[in-house]
Amino acid sequence: MEDFILNLTNGALDNLSYGWIVLFMAIESSFIPFPSEVVMIPAAYMAAETGEMTYPMVILFGTLGALIGALVNYALAYSLGRPIVYAFANSRFGHVCLIDAKKVEKAEVFFHRHGATSTLIGRMIPAIRQLISIPAGLAKMNLLSFIFCTSIGAALWNSILVGIGAVFHSTVPKQELIDIIAHYSHIIGITAIILVVAVIAFFIYKGIKK
Repeated sequence: MEDFILNLTNGALDNLSYGWIVLFMAIESSFIPFPSEVVMIPAAYMAAETGEMTYPMVILFGTLGALIGALVNYALAYSLGRPIVYAFANSRFGHVCLIDAKKVEKAEVFFHRHGATSTLIGRMIPAIRQLISIPAGLAKMNLLSFIFCTSIGAALWNSILVGIGAVFHSTVPKQELIDIIAHYSHIIGITAIILVVAVIAFFIYKGIKK
């Protein structure tokens, strides 16, 4: 599934638009998880390359797509309930979608440990970010709170990836972009997490100082 998305993104690189960003990020955030780096970084790269898109709008539409995908997971979990969700996770189709009961259980534990804010924090943690919407739905979390926390977390994560894409534009040839992202996706993800933590720490520091 991840290889398919990489090939699809590579083929659509010259034709990336806000609509593609919404579609890809909705898929990324739903029950077909794959690295958001392969969407947001190329989108930022092409925004700098062609000037037909802007960084703020890339972040906005990326966040909209992430929210749509998260709402799909939330709604399914909310309406179907825990037994059916775990049955799906243990099914062959669930495994094709890179989901299993262990991953869902891990997301549930994270949700119950951190409460409502887990939908914000979890958006920035690998192996949790795509699935955190499921325990939120199972717990019937308030919808407006879910939308708010998910949007903030997704926007912050997407902003970091767009920043990385802007840096890549001046350092990486376009024909090598997707291959580099695919090869170093884990390193890019860790770098993004470090930057997110640094941003959060900065705002906490400013708040304490005031």
